[in-house]
Amino acid sequence: MPVIKPVKGKSPQIPDDCFIAENATIVGEVSMGNQCSIWFSAVVRGDVNFIKMGNKVNVQDGAVIHGTYKTSPTTIGNNVSIGHNALVHGCTIHDNVLVGMGSIIMDNCIIESNSIIAAGAVITKNTVVEAGSIYAGVPAKKVKDVSPELVSGEINRIANNYIEYASWFKE
Repeated sequence: MPVIKPVKGKSPQIPDDCFIAENATIVGEVSMGNQCSIWFSAVVRGDVNFIKMGNKVNVQDGAVIHGTYKTSPTTIGNNVSIGHNALVHGCTIHDNVLVGMGSIIMDNCIIESNSIIAAGAVITKNTVVEAGSIYAGVPAKKVKDVSPELVSGEINRIANNYIEYASWFKE
């Protein structure tokens, strides 16, 4: 069974159509939209600040979502994929974003819509990723614009695939 527990009187809010893996951890002030999935060994820790997720958010294996006490909550829009072993901390991610495997997004960053954070990228504190951009590197910098083909072929495809994958575990 996943670890889903209240912290300081605040309990995770998880719609019935979400998939939560058996060894995922979700604690504290976490609210999730519809068709979300939290995968194996992922941690969503709303103990020191709130975490709000929109619809169709997938948090893949080993990813960690957290915030900073009293200063930086985490807000994630709709249709967002958080790749394996990514760290999303005290930031805002708008709609239609792909956060690559092993990437790090630090406090007070804003990732605008239709953007891709490349695998292994480190988005340093207070960075604003402009809408429709691909950021890569350490520290991450803009490397190019996201084409309409990448929005449909990667961002939307991955988010939709994870809804399908989650259905396999509900059978």
